[in-house]
Amino acid sequence: MPCADTSFLFSLYHRDSHTAEANTLLDKAAQPLLLSSLNEFELANAFRLAEFHGLLAAGETTRRLEALAEDHLAGRWNYSSVPLREILAEAARLSVLHTATGGHRAFDILHVAHARLAKPKLFLSFDTNQVRLAKAAGLRC
Repeated sequence: MPCADTSFLFSLYHRDSHTAEANTLLDKAAQPLLLSSLNEFELANAFRLAEFHGLLAAGETTRRLEALAEDHLAGRWNYSSVPLREILAEAARLSVLHTATGGHRAFDILHVAHARLAKPKLFLSFDTNQVRLAKAAGLRC
């Protein structure tokens, strides 16, 4: 199963410049996505922030989160069983190795840490800095 970061998920659930590519990559993967609870939290917050900035209409967050829940029930994505404690430990390790030289944000490191532990065949992201981190951490992007 491929793992995805929030930039990829945002493009799946909100039409933007990467939406067509996100759908194509997901179709090519031909497997459900593997997400952590961190993905779900950050995506919900990203939608709320988009509403705050006027990029989404009021109430759109609710509709998009309902679509996410429907996709989960339909088997289009699954929750990871990697414990949060292990994700945090791996994220701390990655931070020590890469943040001072790569300028990585905490949530980006958490998603890469989760993917390293989940061992997906592919890590999906539209965030170029996060992709650099994922590749440095040994993930196929």
